[in-house]
Amino acid sequence: MPKNVTIKISDQAALWARRKAAEENTSVSRLVGEMLERQMRLTDDYWRAFEHWKSNHPLARAGAAERMSRTEVHERH
Repeated sequence: MPKNVTIKISDQAALWARRKAAEENTSVSRLVGEMLERQMRLTDDYWRAFEHWKSNHPLARAGAAERMSRTEVHERH
């Protein structure tokens, strides 16, 4: 269920939002709501991908003390 919220923005941001909403033939409310939803999905997708990457790369979970030293890395070559 959508929720109504009140936000405070600068006059310049309000003007930009009104123009942008008019260009997209929508309301400022819907424009801001869609922007927030998009940002939320991008953020969630990033963290999901990062956690997936970490689960497939054991060294990504290891702290610096658990990783090989510079000497150990060069000895492997």
